[in-house]
Amino acid sequence: MSRHTTFRYRLDLTVEQRTVLARHAGAARFAFNQCLHMVKTALAHRTTNPGHPVPWTRFSLINEFNTWKKTEAAGRVFAVSPGGVAEVEVTGLEWRTEVCQQVFEEAAVDCGRALAAWSESRKGKRKGQRVGFPRFKKKNRGTPAFRLRNKRTKSGQSTIRVGDAGVARSVTLPGLGALRVCENTRSLRRMLTGGRAKILYATVSEHAGQWRISVATEAADLHPINHHPRRDSGDEEGWVGLDRGLSAFVVAATADGTELARLAAPKPLAAQIARQRRLSKAVSRKQKGSRNRADAVARLARHHNKTANVRRHFLHQVTNALVKTHGRLVIEDLNVAGMLGNHHLARAISDVGWADFARLLRYKQSWRTGTVVIADRWFPSSKRCSACGTVNPGLALADRTFACACGFRADRDLNAAINLARWPTTQQNLSRSPDLPAGGRVINARRRDGADRHPLGAGETSPVDAGTDAHPVPV
Repeated sequence: MSRHTTFRYRLDLTVEQRTVLARHAGAARFAFNQCLHMVKTALAHRTTNPGHPVPWTRFSLINEFNTWKKTEAAGRVFAVSPGGVAEVEVTGLEWRTEVCQQVFEEAAVDCGRALAAWSESRKGKRKGQRVGFPRFKKKNRGTPAFRLRNKRTKSGQSTIRVGDAGVARSVTLPGLGALRVCENTRSLRRMLTGGRAKILYATVSEHAGQWRISVATEAADLHPINHHPRRDSGDEEGWVGLDRGLSAFVVAATADGTELARLAAPKPLAAQIARQRRLSKAVSRKQKGSRNRADAVARLARHHNKTANVRRHFLHQVTNALVKTHGRLVIEDLNVAGMLGNHHLARAISDVGWADFARLLRYKQSWRTGTVVIADRWFPSSKRCSACGTVNPGLALADRTFACACGFRADRDLNAAINLARWPTTQQNLSRSPDLPAGGRVINARRRDGADRHPLGAGETSPVDAGTDAHPVPV
């Protein structure tokens, strides 16, 4: 078993089950906040007592919370004897037996991971944006969720089971029992029965009033019949370039100029923007703290949830079709976060989901032993003529047809897809792309704020990785 995949289902719950799940989610939030409080308290004591230990790792936080939940600080009651003498009776966290104990442990693990991410980000060891110090979770903000691990009982039975007790559409969780789901679980049940998958943990979360469960599994590789045929090291054929855009979501083409596919995104946000504005205005008109405002917020949340589901479903359909039919794909390394700074195109770019498309494409292609090549960010795929190789620096975003002085004319997206398909075979012969706006070669990459605090700024690419290091290498 060498791949990890997740099966997500929507839960069909009763009123009592919704209450129990909300109690578990609240317990997870309480445990996370308590672990973070213990860390902050220990850090404050260390300023006066340098030798004071600070629980930091996930294991130390689990031990600290398990010790705390049975102490007087977690809970106590005053018992008055018939003689009128009051005595303190230590009860600890009185309601701890009402939820599964794994909820506390997984919350402590999450707190440990957050602290580790903050520490690694400060040292420059973590890629991506700068991570701040963990903050306390609020009840009415964020996504209510909790996680349960899969363990083996003494009889060898898993604590997390799918389709147990003759109910195919159900998931059994420790301490919660069987929970019905709305979708079919046949594919997961077949993998578990055949020994081709093993459940690792399950995450239960609430989104817009709907409870969902995500079952994370460690599964075997796909059957060899679903793998792409292996190619020789000298075989440079079969590359397909994928150009992402707004008018056409993706255009696929081969190196010889054949257009294979041209797909348009559903753009669910743009399609329902009028309804979203109406729901948002309805929320603004309601009095804060009223029940009417809570109902309006719930309607708006359901609308956002539906929009996200439509976009996610489309991306899965497109990526599945591409990885099943093509074994060699080439996409651009788009700076999506930077593009969102353009206020004229930010909403349209967010609506199509370019970043999620690339993420899904990479891991799905790896399952089928295919190849996804990321073209250099500075490669002018749209401005380079696919016939003669001349770069047109004056090509504007509004120009949808590429016209070259050599007489070649083609659709802008198709020309970019052809250049991307030729990228793996021509990248060794191409010189580094010039910085066209500056009129010369790129010698320095712009750094983010605070990037000079570490040897390599968080989320920044070194000049060598970006292909912009113009300094000669000593012989």
